[in-house]
This record gives sequence, C-alpha cells and structure tokens, in this order.
Amino acid sequence: MKKLINLVKRFNRWEYSWLCLLVVIVTAMHFSIIMLPGRAVFDEAHYINDARAIIEGQEDQRPEHPTLSKDFVLWGMRIFGDNPLGWRFFPVMLGIGSIVLMYFICRQLSMSRRMAFLATFLLAFENLTFTFSSMAMLDVPCLTFTMLAFWLYLRGNYPFAGIAVGLSALCKLNGALAIIAIGLHWLIVRRDRFWEFAGLVIFAPVSFVFLMPLSDFFTFGRLTNPVDRIFYMIKQSGTLTFSSVEAGYAQKPIGWIFRYDTTPYTFDPNYFGVISYSVLALIVPAVVYMLYKAVKHSDAAIFGLSWFTATYLMWIPGVMITDRITYPFYIYPTVGSICIGLGIALSGLWRAWETKKGGTLGWVALGVLGFYLLAHVAVFAILSPISYWWGSPVLL
Repeated sequence: MKKLINLVKRFNRWEYSWLCLLVVIVTAMHFSIIMLPGRAVFDEAHYINDARAIIEGQEDQRPEHPTLSKDFVLWGMRIFGDNPLGWRFFPVMLGIGSIVLMYFICRQLSMSRRMAFLATFLLAFENLTFTFSSMAMLDVPCLTFTMLAFWLYLRGNYPFAGIAVGLSALCKLNGALAIIAIGLHWLIVRRDRFWEFAGLVIFAPVSFVFLMPLSDFFTFGRLTNPVDRIFYMIKQSGTLTFSSVEAGYAQKPIGWIFRYDTTPYTFDPNYFGVISYSVLALIVPAVVYMLYKAVKHSDAAIFGLSWFTATYLMWIPGVMITDRITYPFYIYPTVGSICIGLGIALSGLWRAWETKKGGTLGWVALGVLGFYLLAHVAVFAILSPISYWWGSPVLL
C-alpha cells in the first residue's frame, strides 16, 4: 500500500500527470461516439464522398480545397474501411493532438503549470472544439498544424514553424493565417534572430508550394502542377460570395462571437456548431482582460491577442473587401486564444484564494472559480455529442 501511495505521489509531481489524465478522458469520450451517427454529419459528406471517388479511381470532387486534410480521411478509410471509424479516426487523433499542443504552447508562454492546465482543460471540454474534432472535416488537421507551428515558433524552431504553417495551409487555405499570429507576436515581443525569422516567413509559402504535389500524389496517384492548383483554388474561392451564394448557415464575421443559437448539424447524438456558452459569453471580457495583461507585458496575453487577431479579426476587413461568404464555424481555430485569456483570469482567482486563504475574498474567489469550472463542464455535458449517453437533454 505504501508503494502504491508513493507511486501516486510521484505521478502527481510529474508535470504531465494531469495532462495525461485529461487526454485519456477526452480520448475515451471521442471513441465512445466515433461510430455515431453511422452517416456523414454536416460537411463530412463532401470529404467522405471525395475519398470514395478517389478510392474508385475517380477525380477529387472538390478540388477547390488542398488535399492534405482529405488524405487523412482517405488513409483512415483505407486502413479501417468505409465506415465511421475510417472516416473519423485521424481527425479524432489530430484533435487530441491539439489538446496536447495547447498545453505545450501555454508552457512556452511562461504560463504556470496550473494556468496552462486550466486553459487546456477549458479547450478540451469546449463543445465546438470537441464536436469538430469528432468529424471528418478539413478544419481539424488545419488547426493541429497551426498549433504545431505556434509551438515550434515559441520554442525558437523558426524554419520548422514555417514548414508547419505550410502544412496547415495544405489542409485548408485558412491555415495561412497562422503566419499573421506569429508575425504579430514576433514584432511586439521578440524581434530577434531576424534572418531565422525571415526563414520562417519564406519556408511557409515554399513548403506549401513544394509539398502540394506530394500531398496531391497521395490523393490522385499522380503529380500535379502546384501553380495551376493555387490559381484554381483562389479563383474558385473568389466566386463564393454573399451576393452569389445562398446558404442558411452563412454569417459575416462580426456576428460569430454573438451567435447563441445552437446551429444543429444532426441529432441523436447532438452535433451543435456553437461555442460552449461558458466560453462564448466571455469572449469580449477575455479579450479585454488580455489587452490589460498585454499592457503589463504578459507574453501569454500578447500571444493570445495575436492568435485572436489572426484567426478572427482579420476576417472582418477581409470579408468587407472581398464579400467572401463565411460561416460561424470558421471561428473554430480561434477558441484556443480565448481559452488562454480565460486560463490567465482563472489562475488569478486561484492566486487570490491562496493569498487570502481564510478571508472572505479568498473564499469568494475560490467559489467563483469552482462554480465556473462546474458550469463549463455542465454546458459541455448538455451540448456535446457525449450527451447521447444520458438522453440528449437539449430538445429543439
């Protein structure tokens, strides 16, 4: 018994003990619903049908997107078959990888273990993040490579960070926005190793162009001309405007952070395209708080704001100029930046409890922290596909 107690104590002292436990829980939740539903959900249909066409020797049905994300769906179907496990296996694993990278990013930003875990916990139990990581969508691999680029950049591995940005864009063109977040943080905080950073900026488009034929080869079984492919994707994207396309779920970026309807993709289990209300309601306060902390030279707050600017704010002038049609789920890559701000704030509540322990202020801080975390988990339990196991309590 004493050995077991000592083992538990040693495990608790290990930095990654709680992260490992979180990963195990999230993995178990994902695989408990990976076969549900037994049909395509939302835009999964496009990419599953693409994979089926490619396996049958036909052309890609949606060539307006790069192929790397679709390669993951294709590989899953070739390994596990044309079934929900095959469609979703690699997106699920990449989604879990994003949770791990979130913790590593926070630690590279000099966030304490507690602060980093709180931010990671919030992201892991956030509905939109979990829901998209449960589906065969382009966005999941794109975000994973974006977060890999962030982590590599923060570690000082500039050229490899550039390659990761290129891979993110090869999953979905939106992945190129990662270079803006990195560039903003570098200009505000670092301004070091200019030539290595220049290498990052160069490696991102170069890796995108030169790795595209390799990604396409896995898809089509032949090499393609990357220049022709890029011009075609840009041209096709330019035709998708609010004035030319009618889509019920379309919405301009300014409304993404104020959209409280659940946007159902399917029921039984519930797949809702909405940020957990416990996070959604605090987006503006979290950004304001990060601005306050950034003025006080918080590296984490500055990076969180850079991330938020690149993956959300940049869409507002972009859509105003191009009229490009956009959808509320495009905010999916932004959620991590909000969780950083919330993690910083919640850690402050814990510090208030530690410094004012026994006092009224300390108990209030602890109560607010505990209530918020319980509310966050409760919202997740109601909204997420996991609610299937206790009767899908959200009724529309």
